[in-house]
Order: sequence, then structure tokens, then C-alpha cells
Amino acid sequence: MLLALDVGNTNTKLGLYRLTGQEASLAAHWRLTTHRAQTVDEYGALFLNLFQMKGIDPGSVKHIIISSVVPPIESTLREVCVTYFHIEPLFVEPGVIVGMPLLVDHPTELGADRLAYCVGAYERYGGPCIVVDFGTATKFEVISARGEYMGGTIAPGLSLSAEALFSRAARLSRVEIKRPAKVIGTNTIAHVQSGVYYGYIGLVDGMLERIFAELGSKPQVIASGIMARLIAGDSRYIDKIDDMITLDGLRILFERNRDAAPRSRPS
Repeated sequence: MLLALDVGNTNTKLGLYRLTGQEASLAAHWRLTTHRAQTVDEYGALFLNLFQMKGIDPGSVKHIIISSVVPPIESTLREVCVTYFHIEPLFVEPGVIVGMPLLVDHPTELGADRLAYCVGAYERYGGPCIVVDFGTATKFEVISARGEYMGGTIAPGLSLSAEALFSRAARLSRVEIKRPAKVIGTNTIAHVQSGVYYGYIGLVDGMLERIFAELGSKPQVIASGIMARLIAGDSRYIDKIDDMITLDGLRILFERNRDAAPRSRPS
């Protein structure tokens, strides 16, 4: 089996893939809060407990691939892989075979997660397409019909934007981020919910409209990330929601780098 980890600033996603047979299949997946201060043993115990709850033998994991945008915990995760799985993980970093032309000024600056979900989106949906990833930041990625990464944009994420409002406006209390019943609110909570929610819908659709204008067409738009389902319902342009494309992209990247991937260490 292959264990794929996508480590983001807010959440960490894990996917376990069976590699036997002609096509790989997803056996299990989890979403965790990313904790920068957790120790090797705390992460190890957590991972082993997740496997135990699903009745999966940790010894069945023979390969691990990791994309991370949180450098401080990468050495910890590497040690977790070696100590608890006896595997040297493959990190998505400069030098890996991406299999996608990167038409940007500095390809090495692209986040590992962005490479993974662009590869996953193109393999699953083809191109041209736009991936909108709703995480700590909201990222818009443009992929051509030939499978080229053309570039993208980064905006503050929905939760981050709301947190900035709550922390800077002393008289505004934190409210649940959700779709309000109507745009024109009749109390302070409804005012804030409407502004945060519909204002963000405006940001997403406005950015997509400008991307469409530059491209001269409207490609299919795929949304992923923890806020994707909340936003997609009122967006005029999001066609699909797929929260597995990052993990699928990691699996594809592993297969493209399999000959060069680190081997299991003896226990």
C-alpha cells in the first residue's frame, strides 16, 4: 500500500492506496488538524490508531509520499515514517518528476500541494480546467488543454478573512461562517454572516470571470478544500467538487517517481 500525506497549514489529509492490480484504489482516508508542536511519538500513535480503527495493518504500507507547505514539521514526519513504518518517505520537492509543463517564472516556488492537485485534476478531468482550492489561502490554478500549468492566483482564505475581521473590529463577535437566509440582514450576526459569505462568493466568481476573460473561454472549474461545499452552492461557475484530487495527485506523482522513490528500511 501507498500512504499519501498532504500537509497544509490548517489540515493534514491522509490517503491509503492499494497498488495491486491494474488500477490503484483508495482504501481509506482521513483529515486531521495540523499540529506543528506534536512530537514524533504523538504523530506515530495517532497514525497507528487511525489504522487500527479501520482494521488495517500498518505493515501493509510499503511506500509513503508527502506534500507539505509546513516546513517546521517535515523533519518530524520524516522521522515518524522511519520510526513507525520503517520507510523513507518521498517528499514532493524540487527534483521530482511532475509530468506537467510548468509555464511560470520560477517553478521551484510552487507549493507541493499545488503541484499535486493540478496533476490530479488534469488526470481526472482533462483540460482546460481551473482548480479552486479552498484552504488557509484560496488558490486558483489554470491548466491548459495540453496539460500545462499556466499559472494562478492566491487570495486570503474564507476563514482567514473572517478571522481578520473579528480580530480587528472590537465590537464584532465571532459568528459561524454559513450561508445566511438572505443578503440583507436584520441583526448584527446576520450582517456579518452575509458580508463574509456573499462577499467571498463575489471574490471567487469575480476572480473566475477575470480568468475567463484572459483565456477567452470558460473551462470547467473544479473546487476542492474544506470550504468548497459551502461556497460552491452559490457560485455561478464552479462545476464540480472533488476533495480527493490532491491525494490522487500524490498517488500519480508517486507512480511517476516510483523507480527513484526511497525504499523501505529494514525494521
